[in-house]
Amino acid sequence: MNKITTVLVLPCGAESALEIHHALKDVMNIRLVGVSSKEDHGRMVYKNYYGGFPNITDPTFYEELNALIAKEKIDLILPTHDTILVKLAENLNKINTKVAVPGLRQAEICRSKKRIYDLFKKHTFCPIMYTDQHSITTFPAYAKLNEGQGSKGAFIIHNQVQIAEINDPENFVFMEFLPGEEITIDCFTDRHGAVKFVGPRIRKRMFDGVCVNSQTIEATDEINQIAKIVSDEIGIRGSWYFQLKKNTDGEWRLLEASVKVAGNMNVYRGLGVNFPLLMVYDYLDFDVQIIPNKYTLEIDRALNHRYVAYFEYETIYIDFDDTITKNDEVNPAVISFLYYQKLKKRTIHLITKHQKDLDETLERLAIHKRLFDSIIHIPMEDKKSKYIIERERVIFIDNAFGERLDVAKNLGIPVFDVDAINTLIDYRE
Repeated sequence: MNKITTVLVLPCGAESALEIHHALKDVMNIRLVGVSSKEDHGRMVYKNYYGGFPNITDPTFYEELNALIAKEKIDLILPTHDTILVKLAENLNKINTKVAVPGLRQAEICRSKKRIYDLFKKHTFCPIMYTDQHSITTFPAYAKLNEGQGSKGAFIIHNQVQIAEINDPENFVFMEFLPGEEITIDCFTDRHGAVKFVGPRIRKRMFDGVCVNSQTIEATDEINQIAKIVSDEIGIRGSWYFQLKKNTDGEWRLLEASVKVAGNMNVYRGLGVNFPLLMVYDYLDFDVQIIPNKYTLEIDRALNHRYVAYFEYETIYIDFDDTITKNDEVNPAVISFLYYQKLKKRTIHLITKHQKDLDETLERLAIHKRLFDSIIHIPMEDKKSKYIIERERVIFIDNAFGERLDVAKNLGIPVFDVDAINTLIDYRE
């Protein structure tokens, strides 16, 4: 791709949307636009962000979508929710650009557990299903929402009393209880129908229905075979995933499949398999090759922080010892911060009481003097506030509380310790 390809992520606040952002934000010639109908984390991540967008059920949705497509010159839409996939697939003729969905049939099958189990009932990897709650013959059994995500809303049925307490059985599927190991398999099928990659991962820890610790494992011949069958019979194209769980006899049974990017596909991105990028290339009709690295990778996720600082500054005064450095070595986080500020065309003044030869120290640490617009080397007994000329749009960074207190009292400008500099980085791209 030589021209800029603009990709619309819809909605952009979901876990999968955040993975798409991580996967594509630094790819040459790809530009991201995020859309959400409600205020969510997407606005902290996507630089080109449209919040308060009409819900997909709103009568004005497609009119607004096409207006955005024209305005932002959208080349491809990446849906990040199964319901959105279905709705967009139903209305492809109303959308003035490409949508990364293989088709309405495929989207509907993956949205409905009943349809997917009906499709694969002839295969041994399909779990034992019950036509309704009253046909359950073996306990424990399992109930899960027909159109739910993951394990949300699902529960184990231990006896007839629980069956009687189910108020909306038509919204559930009833199946054998699978007590064994569960895995998710990340896959890619190209536009020619070839399954180009099959990558299983174990889910080692869950939080609120979301996998927060995952580790890659090797794909067996059986898993590869199941992946091929699922891809062929659904008619999948692009990045997708399915889940397997073992029954009481240790045999794999199909849980579900989805024709979209999963949030935890990032573990395979670490091994060289960028699923969102593969999806973009394929839907733009490029042939792709995949060269994964051959080692085990584990990922553990926790809450991530993003900040938007609602003030403007143009000039930075920053200390050296124990600020830019840590234990007499470069602090990588601070150096990264300074290069970010250079990118933003802000002025950076180094102000230091360094007691050794500063030129020699900078040389030893491979810090180029031109990183700074000026270097102010002052005596130990001086106050740094004496050397800060500006009073507006200026900030001061120093690890020493006494220095920050002096500057704050005498100049009244914002002061920061090293631990707070990440709040000054706008990660939206």
